[in-house]
Amino acid sequence: MIFAFGEEDYWATPLEALGKGQGDCEDYSIAKYITLKQLGVTSQYLRMIYVRARIGRSQITQAHMVLGYYSTPDAEPLVLDNIVPSITPASQRTDLDPLFSFNSDGLWAGGSSESRADPLARLSRWRSVIERMQTQGFI
Repeated sequence: MIFAFGEEDYWATPLEALGKGQGDCEDYSIAKYITLKQLGVTSQYLRMIYVRARIGRSQITQAHMVLGYYSTPDAEPLVLDNIVPSITPASQRTDLDPLFSFNSDGLWAGGSSESRADPLARLSRWRSVIERMQTQGFI
């Protein structure tokens, strides 16, 4: 399936998403991340969380991304989601199964509080959107 940007699973910068007037979960998570960073929240508190989300009451799942706010590296995150309008602790989001999380500084597997890798080296879509945001003056 080809999406609004002519590619499957294209991660848009906030300017690109606003310019098209649409985006998917990754685009919303990136926009929230960048907005909060611009407001002075450091990346140590923020992580994009890649999850498996259960659809409704079924056992069907789909890939989804949300933004997590961590008061400390090993704290339970608050989940900011483009589908559910309230900000809730992760333990209350039983529809989400986290697989990994990342930000500009690290990449975490499962519930680990220690980064396992450089996200720019391991996540090509993240590296690409960071590079485009740099040329757009966000970073």
